[in-house]
Amino acid sequence: MQYMPAVLVAQAKELRDDGSIIEIVIWELPEPLTPSNHRYKYRLYYGAAGISRVRYDNERGKGDHRHLGDFEENYVFTTIEKLLADFETDVIDWR
Repeated sequence: MQYMPAVLVAQAKELRDDGSIIEIVIWELPEPLTPSNHRYKYRLYYGAAGISRVRYDNERGKGDHRHLGDFEENYVFTTIEKLLADFETDVIDWR
């Protein structure tokens, strides 16, 4: 079987005037990362002074989830556009 590398879909980092950081990294994988049923690996981060305020990510064995401060919950991934919109809403709500 031939190995197919991941493809970078999006990568952005914004340093805001208030000292906060927004970072987005999304990869398309050759196959889903169990237990997710989609082919994306992502990390969306909003925080300041080394403290995470909002974070969306997925990982093998744990799947899609989001962090709001110290609270963590499952996240239902549907599309990249919806993921980005949900993240943006949580960042706005946090502020």
